[in-house]
Amino acid sequence: MKCTVLAVSAVVVATASAAAPAVASPEPADVPGLVRFATFNASLNRATEGELLADLSTPDDEQARKVAEVVQRNRPDVVLLNEFDFVPGGAAVDAFRANYLAVGHNGAQPIDYPYAYTAPVNTGVPSGMDLDNDGRTGGPGDAYGFGQFPGQYGMVVLSKHPIGDVRTFQHFRWTDMPGAMMPDDPATPEPADWYSPQEKQALRLSSKSHWDLPIHVGGRTVHLLASHPTPPSFDGPEDRNGVRNHDEIRFWADYVAGAGYVYDDAGRTGGLERGAPFVIAGDQNADANDGDSADRAATQLLNAQRVIDPLPGSFGAVEAARNQGGANTGHRGAPYFDTADFGDQSPGNLRVDYVLPSLPLVPLRSGVFWPGTHDELSRLNDTSDHHLVWVDVLAAYHD
Repeated sequence: MKCTVLAVSAVVVATASAAAPAVASPEPADVPGLVRFATFNASLNRATEGELLADLSTPDDEQARKVAEVVQRNRPDVVLLNEFDFVPGGAAVDAFRANYLAVGHNGAQPIDYPYAYTAPVNTGVPSGMDLDNDGRTGGPGDAYGFGQFPGQYGMVVLSKHPIGDVRTFQHFRWTDMPGAMMPDDPATPEPADWYSPQEKQALRLSSKSHWDLPIHVGGRTVHLLASHPTPPSFDGPEDRNGVRNHDEIRFWADYVAGAGYVYDDAGRTGGLERGAPFVIAGDQNADANDGDSADRAATQLLNAQRVIDPLPGSFGAVEAARNQGGANTGHRGAPYFDTADFGDQSPGNLRVDYVLPSLPLVPLRSGVFWPGTHDELSRLNDTSDHHLVWVDVLAAYHD
């Protein structure tokens, strides 16, 4: 099994290297059963509730135009957009499709996604508890997931293929994960006591949500496992965000192994059905080699059962690391695989966005949309501090 994974990854890397001069993603090949999956933290979040819907209700928002053009240039069949504020009824999603994706930008062709999924998330939802231990109750640090209002930093999946019955895990409690890495208050002798017993019983694992979306492709079903764990920073020595990030990532590693402790928001228990093909996608906020995440946080996914790492990359990321210097000069990971352009001094550019298919799916091509400065499309690099990651997957498989 291991040899198969390594062989597939080597082919993908060789293909990417051979195609290095072409920055824009190649068109998805007209091959039966081939599906392009992508993830993009588009930073379509706003400071106040209702602001994103207002921005998307006209075709005039410059950032939304750029997000749409990035999607149009890469033309994924299924794409997860992180940091897209949730609006009940899908109004913001509909406005984005109608006013931005359906309109060509700078020569890019419009793109149609007849299927979309969005749902409530934990960000900005008041917990009624003092989760950040600042002596006050209320505010973004005391929400179930950090946010100024319910739905900030939400998610949406756009698809050219039908989406089946979705399992959501918004309300799964952190304490119900066996061996959960609860944060510790270093000022006390008791272990794992940052949260009170009452808080532990109420606190949800997911800072946004975890979704299992069955994507129906030509009579087959591929499970898109979408999430956006909290950044492992913006906390203190208790590392409450770092350990939560670790366990949010761990959830999918356990889920694809069929973990029995899992339950969804409808009360159904158990992990993914054995042998079901899946693609894990999202901004995991963890790099396997560098950055502030807990030890082995990202490798939980990379080493998860049946996962294939197609190693998407770009030479734009290599150029950026060289030109920006700073923390990038001390990184252990190869900059070719970076997906996010963070602060030059800390933490530097990192690989935090992933599209990870499973056996028996076959990844044929992959890439990160990070044009180099010589390319006209480099004007899109400031759309977000993240870059779109895509993988072409042959969804046909054999038992």
